[in-house]
Amino acid sequence: MISYKYSFWDGTQSLDITADDILDAISEDLLERGDPRQALRRLMQRGMRGQNLMGLQQMQQRLKERRQQRLDQYNLGSFMDKFQQALEEILELERQGIDRRVEDARHRADGNTPENRDGQPSGGQDGGAQNDQSQDGDGQDGQQGSQQSGRQPGQMPPSMAGQQGQRGQSGQQSPSGQQGQDGQPSGQPGGLDPEQAQRLLEYLQKTAEAKRERLEKLPQDIGGALKDLQDYDFWDGEAKQKYDELMDQLKQQMAQNMFQNMMQGMQGMQGMSPEQMQGMRAMLRDLNQMLREQREGGQPNFQEFMDKWGQNFGDDAPQSLDELLDQLHDRSQQLQSLMQSLAPDQRRQMDDLMQSMYEQMGMQDEMQELAQNLSELYPMERPESYPFRGDNDLSMQEAMRLMEEMAKLEELEQDLRAAQHAPEIPDATIDQVRELLGEEEAQQLENLRDLAKKLEDAGYVQRNGDRMEVTPRALRKIGQKALREVFDKLKKDRVGNHAMERRGQMGDRSDEAKRYEFGDPFLLDLERTVRNAIERQGAGVPIRLTPDDFEVYRTEHQTQCSTVLLLDQSRSMGYTGRWLAAKKVALALQSLIRSQFPRDQMDVIGFAAYATEIKADELAKVTWSYESSGTNMHHALMLARKHLNRTKGGTKQIIMVTDGEPTAHLERGYAYFAYPPTHRTIRETLREVERCTREGIVINTFMLEQSYYLMEFVSQMAKLNGGRVFYSSPEKLGEYVLVDYLGSKKRNVR
Repeated sequence: MISYKYSFWDGTQSLDITADDILDAISEDLLERGDPRQALRRLMQRGMRGQNLMGLQQMQQRLKERRQQRLDQYNLGSFMDKFQQALEEILELERQGIDRRVEDARHRADGNTPENRDGQPSGGQDGGAQNDQSQDGDGQDGQQGSQQSGRQPGQMPPSMAGQQGQRGQSGQQSPSGQQGQDGQPSGQPGGLDPEQAQRLLEYLQKTAEAKRERLEKLPQDIGGALKDLQDYDFWDGEAKQKYDELMDQLKQQMAQNMFQNMMQGMQGMQGMSPEQMQGMRAMLRDLNQMLREQREGGQPNFQEFMDKWGQNFGDDAPQSLDELLDQLHDRSQQLQSLMQSLAPDQRRQMDDLMQSMYEQMGMQDEMQELAQNLSELYPMERPESYPFRGDNDLSMQEAMRLMEEMAKLEELEQDLRAAQHAPEIPDATIDQVRELLGEEEAQQLENLRDLAKKLEDAGYVQRNGDRMEVTPRALRKIGQKALREVFDKLKKDRVGNHAMERRGQMGDRSDEAKRYEFGDPFLLDLERTVRNAIERQGAGVPIRLTPDDFEVYRTEHQTQCSTVLLLDQSRSMGYTGRWLAAKKVALALQSLIRSQFPRDQMDVIGFAAYATEIKADELAKVTWSYESSGTNMHHALMLARKHLNRTKGGTKQIIMVTDGEPTAHLERGYAYFAYPPTHRTIRETLREVERCTREGIVINTFMLEQSYYLMEFVSQMAKLNGGRVFYSSPEKLGEYVLVDYLGSKKRNVR
């Protein structure tokens, strides 16, 4: 036995979408507009809900939701706040170091050194006096600023330094030549006499005041402040260390912001060495040289550039100069979007910070030239700005990655809009969907891309150059679908039971029997025949039959029928949504006749300002008239009569589906239009009705509108022709037409 396992639908199970499913989904669109390529594009846009196939519109909505989620989640300017906090921490450490240095000197001047107070070495663990190599206690953390004065950082002037010995180094002597066991000179605390200690205190107090004043007067923007601190002589070792780390971090991040793909060899480093910065400058100069050659009409040697600098690009190396420029342009746009998305004050500070860092890295001129080159190659492009309003903090690298993601979301949304009109969805778009939305959405997009291929493989569409055409096989499928829809509503209808006085010679056998008459088809009902004999002669054998005992089955007489279906293609049929219903009826009738009544003939004629024949294989493609005005029933009836005159014998009928009275007629081969309709138009149309009547053609009219003019005209037409008039809504049209057609085909034979 075969076992099955069922589970609840959670929206993730995949369903195999067949070509028949796709054809069913686009059938109404095909009937209304007739263009399979456009029908597929609209299907790709809306998806297939019954098959759990996501459309492009839903994917675009998910992209918008993803973008909005990012906007609501992150505080973009938080990385600038972090830089500001790091700077404030450095300044606070330096202020505390200044205070400790002055306080230490005051204790020395008072003869109350830290060793005398708590038994610990001077300076403790604050990174100040314990590492001193000069008399004022400053170590090697301030070398950059103090080298300008020709002395070590934190040293006193030579006039003071010459009056004292050294301390803090084991084995060195004091001015008196004596040394303590701990390596400190003996004598006055710290190796200074009271006068020297007082002079040191005054010097440090004066220097500390100047330092505090300078720190207070630092520029408010972080870029200016960091630049101004470059020649500052730090007294606190930890502050100096954090300043150097921040500067290294900023230099590397500024370079990565613009040249991420050109710095693969430098990833994971705490900072850029002078040699690396020099290499970056040289690479920028070579890049700008190539761009200058290109602007001047030359042929830059890109391969030579990559041979020299390709190691910096890692695995994602560009294959051409254009590809490299596209990468740089994208990165520049992301950086500009980041700037535009910051608050005005942060934007100004960020700009100052970038300029300051590029200047300190020695590549400001190269950066300006590169920016000019990019602006000439990609003119008139304005970066996007995003209104972030979340609370989650970001580092600068995370902010740039976020801007890259936002740019990709924007680009992917544009690609999905363009996919509705592109010949094919490229693999790159599917990869982007996989990266930004997930594997499930990427699979859905692949399914959308395969819709046309499945139709082609099934033989439902074929390509004719750039055009896509519906095949006869697809038309039969669509007609069968339309027929099923109509017959689903006719399950309880009884058709084909109208009385007919003449016998039929051929036809389908019915379940009803009758006494045999000469000339009847001898379809013997044996059971009734034997029963009649028994009732006549009574029980017993043998049973003897007489001619009066015989009964035969009745047959349903079938007549050959030639039908012309007149379809109103005027603009009102399309504007009011009636055209689709009329076209579905035409396909259903066509399918019915082909499958059940192959000897019958059916032609379709469409009419608006003029009437024209619609071939069977073109029926699914035609649509209502967008441009021409008029409802030319006169021409339509004339053309239908000529078609029916070609057939011999059988029933001849015209089925006309319309929503308006005649507003045009032919005069010398040209359409004459007038609204409201003129008496001449009505008269010429009714004359054609009379000609049809004389030739035995029945006209049955299906009205989709009940306006006064239409009802008045159809009433006159019915009186002249004897045909029937049906008032129908578009939803009921198929029922009326098929019931009437089948009713005229089958009659019970008495």
